[in-house]
Amino acid sequence: MSAEAADREAVTGSRPCTPPQTSWFEFLLDDSLLESHLQKFSPDPMPVQLITQFLEQASKPSVNEQNQVQPPADNRRNRTLKLLALKVAAHLKWNLDVLEKGLSIAVLNMLVNELLCVSKVPPGVKHVDLDLSTLPPTTAMAVLLYNRWAIRTTVQSSFPIKQAKPGPHQMNMLNHVQQEKELTENILKVLKEQADDFIMVLEGVLGIKKDFYVHTMRTLDLLAAEPCTANGETECSTAGLRISADELHCQVRYDLGTVFFQQGCTNPPCYEKAREHFLKTRELLSKLGDGAVHCRIDEKRLAGYCQACGVLTGLSDASDMQSTPMTQIHSFIRSGNYKGLIEIFLEDNLALSLPNHFRQSVLREFFQKAEQGNKALNEVCYKICACNAVRDVLEGQVVSVQFRQLLLKPTKEKIDFLLEVCTRSLKIEHLSDFSKRNMAAFLKNLCQSLEDLQFVFMISSHELLMVLLKDDERKTLIDQIRKRSSCINLCTKPLTSFYDIPASASVNIGQLEHQLILSVDPWRIRQILIELHGMTERQFWRVSSKWEVPSDYSSVILGIKDHLTMDLVYILMAKGLHCMAIKDFVHARQLFSACLELVTEFSPRLRQVMLNEMLLLDISVHEAGAGSSRERPPPDLVSRVRGYLEMRIHDIPLRQVVGEEGVAFMLNWRENEYLTLQVPTSLVHKNPYVKLGQLLAATCKELPGPKESRRTAKDLWEVVVQICSLSNQHKRANDGRVSLIKQRESTLGIMPRNKFIIFIRKLREPLVLTTLISLFVRLHSIVRDDIVNEVTAEHLSIWPTTLPNLQSVDVEAVAITMKELVNYALTLNPNNHSWLITQADIYFVTNQYSAALHFYLQAGAVCSDFFNKTVPPDVYTDQVLKRMIKCCSLLNCHTQVAILCQFLREVDYMTAFKALQEQSSHDAMDSFYDYIWDVTILEYLTHIHHKRGEAEKRQIAIKAIGQTELNASNPEDVLQLAAQKRKKKFLQAMAKLYF
Repeated sequence: MSAEAADREAVTGSRPCTPPQTSWFEFLLDDSLLESHLQKFSPDPMPVQLITQFLEQASKPSVNEQNQVQPPADNRRNRTLKLLALKVAAHLKWNLDVLEKGLSIAVLNMLVNELLCVSKVPPGVKHVDLDLSTLPPTTAMAVLLYNRWAIRTTVQSSFPIKQAKPGPHQMNMLNHVQQEKELTENILKVLKEQADDFIMVLEGVLGIKKDFYVHTMRTLDLLAAEPCTANGETECSTAGLRISADELHCQVRYDLGTVFFQQGCTNPPCYEKAREHFLKTRELLSKLGDGAVHCRIDEKRLAGYCQACGVLTGLSDASDMQSTPMTQIHSFIRSGNYKGLIEIFLEDNLALSLPNHFRQSVLREFFQKAEQGNKALNEVCYKICACNAVRDVLEGQVVSVQFRQLLLKPTKEKIDFLLEVCTRSLKIEHLSDFSKRNMAAFLKNLCQSLEDLQFVFMISSHELLMVLLKDDERKTLIDQIRKRSSCINLCTKPLTSFYDIPASASVNIGQLEHQLILSVDPWRIRQILIELHGMTERQFWRVSSKWEVPSDYSSVILGIKDHLTMDLVYILMAKGLHCMAIKDFVHARQLFSACLELVTEFSPRLRQVMLNEMLLLDISVHEAGAGSSRERPPPDLVSRVRGYLEMRIHDIPLRQVVGEEGVAFMLNWRENEYLTLQVPTSLVHKNPYVKLGQLLAATCKELPGPKESRRTAKDLWEVVVQICSLSNQHKRANDGRVSLIKQRESTLGIMPRNKFIIFIRKLREPLVLTTLISLFVRLHSIVRDDIVNEVTAEHLSIWPTTLPNLQSVDVEAVAITMKELVNYALTLNPNNHSWLITQADIYFVTNQYSAALHFYLQAGAVCSDFFNKTVPPDVYTDQVLKRMIKCCSLLNCHTQVAILCQFLREVDYMTAFKALQEQSSHDAMDSFYDYIWDVTILEYLTHIHHKRGEAEKRQIAIKAIGQTELNASNPEDVLQLAAQKRKKKFLQAMAKLYF
């Protein structure tokens, strides 16, 4: 032997040999081979694979001499193969769990039907008409096994199954898959139609008290060897595997429970039947113990079914109530026992048995009910949220945002309950250092985040915090609280104890300064300042860094020679401005009125300043109150705004925000005549807001108008383009060359872009906002230069179509401003269909197709009474419909694409047919067929499903096309009515999907 051959033999000889797989035909040649093969530890092929091979070979069609396909021959070979398949199933003790997992529905159907045949079940007789108590035991068991399989298969087919991705099939393989799919659908269809009969058979079994016998390998051999007598009684009838009545009833009750549970979604009383069967199953299962031969039940799944039935029926037995807190919670929710519900959450903070996701789902359910108008549940929401928050703290998780939001407005009751939850959720003696640190940090953070000192003291002085904190930590926390109390925010409600302090010389200056910070009562502020100035000469307007007065005003106020008056004016104005900022208009008016009365005595300039601020206050009050009522302002207020805009007193400090609010006020109340014709020219050049307001008013006034009257629109266009432009900053190098450093926002605009956006957010007049939206949409289209994907809006024709210096415009700024403007407009009126279409277009051109569909549908809904009327054709134009079609196509909702193609003025059959050819559609597919009214599309659908072998879907399409109202011979008005009816239902269904 050569060295090379020796090496090869050594290598191959060292590898373990895999025994060859036994072929199916070998079992035909050797009778004893099957039993020895099945006794192996890990037989190859596996038992279920053998069943499939035997039955596939036995059911293969034959071909005669004329090459005609004939049914499988009834010969000895095929009968032996079927018997071998039954013997393998008998070896598995007819365990349907194993058989269903390893065999397809079609193969298992063949197996159980073959069992019926060999068990001498009378052919042509319905099982429901048979009296199982009079049949031979194995015959009755075969009937029972078939009906159990039928019920289980019906239930399993109702569960959602993730479809496997198809591989690169060859054509013959693909045809085989389609044939098998069609066969399975036909079997399921028959089983579903006969479901009631199967249930009656299984219910009848529960009345039989005798034992049953199921075929074994030996009894099947007897059947093959000995012919049966006339009545079917042979030795094999009672020589099989014995199944006790209790064991059989246990399994049958479980199967009946599953089918009744499945039917409960459409027929709720079935849940009670299911519960009864599941409880009886549990009782029989405990009685059987571990000695069950035929009964195979997943006890965890059974427990889940029992729990679900208890929740759905509201009937939970005592054992459920004691063992499952989840069932208790559902029972308490159903009965409205919220006190018991909170108690379970408190107890679970110690037991930690409920999953966090379940606790959160209960909280979401209560939040939803509270949002729907049940305000009585707000307290329950807070209590559950507090329990969940403490649970998160103990486990080192982040506290939820909902808890923080619910504590934005704390009350004594809320803080008391939170402290109770913290106390009851802890066993100090058994608490880990990790949990102690987390709880201490949580309570310390609460003390630092709460503004009301009364609540801070409640937490910091609580016994629990005393136990959790060390001495040095407690001292540090108290020092922090004291520091906070000396610089507390103006809007915080003061503690009662501070007001109870008598104003006398014995009170220290610090306490008086604290009262000065907290008070918003002008008379009290004056009294405190008088007492402070009597104690010491200081500038008390510096007491709080929060007191801010505009620099134009402060220079005048700080020039007052009398220090007491200076402090009083400064503090009254600062507090008034703060109250106005937080929309506390009542206190703002009191403070401004007191300040006006004071300065009128000695300073005409400050008097005018206070009149201007009170004008701003009155504008703010009216705009805040007119948001919903749209009540016109009184003529006096309009005159005062005009007077302010025309003011020419040079030594009066003027805040630009007053002029800005005044211009916005005039635009909001359609004072366009004044802004365009009566406002002084000098004011237009001096105040950018007045100039912008004049251009807006003039443009709105001319809408709609002839082309020659659009000069003002062009002027407004140029001003806005300049605001959104960039300027290049250059630098000269040492060699004399000029290089570009960066692009900055242009300083040539009448105002910066951020101030322009702030001004826009003060506008509420729909025509003004529509004009601005139209301008920015046109500008966006020009700078984006994408003709196919343009945003649409009203009045686009009034704007220029080109820009002389396109490179200077900040494209990003234009896009952002347009989006912010449309978003803001929709917050004011979410039912403006033109704005909704524009918003939808914005999402469309930015590839956010689901959001685009949401707004396209909303636009149609608001102008058609939620599609109960026809959507106006100027809203759902062909362009809008084509964009909706594209959105659906890119979201893989191809059935929706085909339906929307009908909405076009000329039906787009090419797009519809191409969409229907797609096999993976993410929409409801055949459930949408009732919305199709175009017969051509329905005929194409029928053809497609027939070609694919999808019999059930083809029937749905045929049913849709067979409706009398779609008959082409109908009058035109009948056909139109049918189309409108389907349009309405389809759009309403789409709205439910995308809203």
